[in-house]
Amino acid sequence: MLSPQGRKLDFRLAEDLAQYSQIILICGRYEGVDERVIQYLVTDEISIGDYVLTGAEPAAVVIVDAVSRFIPHVVGKAESVRHDSFYDGLLDFPHYTRPRDFKGMKVPDVLLSGDHRKIDSWRQKKSLEKTSRLRPDLLKNRKFSSEDKKYTRGSKDSKERQER
Repeated sequence: MLSPQGRKLDFRLAEDLAQYSQIILICGRYEGVDERVIQYLVTDEISIGDYVLTGAEPAAVVIVDAVSRFIPHVVGKAESVRHDSFYDGLLDFPHYTRPRDFKGMKVPDVLLSGDHRKIDSWRQKKSLEKTSRLRPDLLKNRKFSSEDKKYTRGSKDSKERQER
């Protein structure tokens, strides 16, 4: 049942729902669904956020899209999902396409280097910086390596970098 009172949809719930061979989504309108239907049929209530819609159909589309990413062959490369925001509790790192230089904004050299260790390190750093800046709540209970700590807003090094 889709309901603003339900458990909030997140990355892990979408991944869990993808394990089922079939899911029925009940979409209420206006004041919702008769309580007896909820008691008799509903196994779980899911919310897509702390707000109310006139009907749950848009929420159903969100759930279908989020869940389908975990179904084999929906996303071109299955390992791509492991780089999505929230997979490892962080926001995604920046992505770049062609051309290498767009109006003076260049693709970072490290991404053109071919050095996969340096690229992975850069991606981790950028994910930490972005998460720290935009969604610090995601870092609340995270354990950091000493290297990773440098890229979060709470560290002295990070504050100095932001001031520059």
